[in-house]
Amino acid sequence: MTQTINFYRVADEYGYFSNFAPFPIEMRGVVWPTSEHYFQAQKFADEGYRECIRSEPSPMNAARMGRDRSKSLRPDWESVKVEVMRMAVRAKFDQHPAIREQLIATGNATIVEHTANDRYWGDGGDGSGQNMLGKVLMEIREELRHSP
Repeated sequence: MTQTINFYRVADEYGYFSNFAPFPIEMRGVVWPTSEHYFQAQKFADEGYRECIRSEPSPMNAARMGRDRSKSLRPDWESVKVEVMRMAVRAKFDQHPAIREQLIATGNATIVEHTANDRYWGDGGDGSGQNMLGKVLMEIREELRHSP
């Protein structure tokens, strides 16, 4: 039977899987405090608002800013959000060798963002969610396993 690794809180054993974990990423010459900051900012075409999200000290507040629907989402967001997440997660594990090795060391375990707060990126808390973040992590793990 395949092992399942649940993660959610940064302080948990596999907390480094969380986009809130304090692993800065550099994207196109710009450093983002966390992959969450990068992901949330990419929802918007407004460069000024993206910079506000990037400079926010807290990943939780960056996430709240990204969920602010008084700001217009970029028109293609629904069609690009998974690829944006993939790029952020790939950068995080490419740029931080220690957690890259930890991700690879999970072998073939199923990785699940276990939370009732999210049915798209997480499992919905009861396994009925899509667990897209877990799927992205497993894809990146497979890529890293086969890259030099």
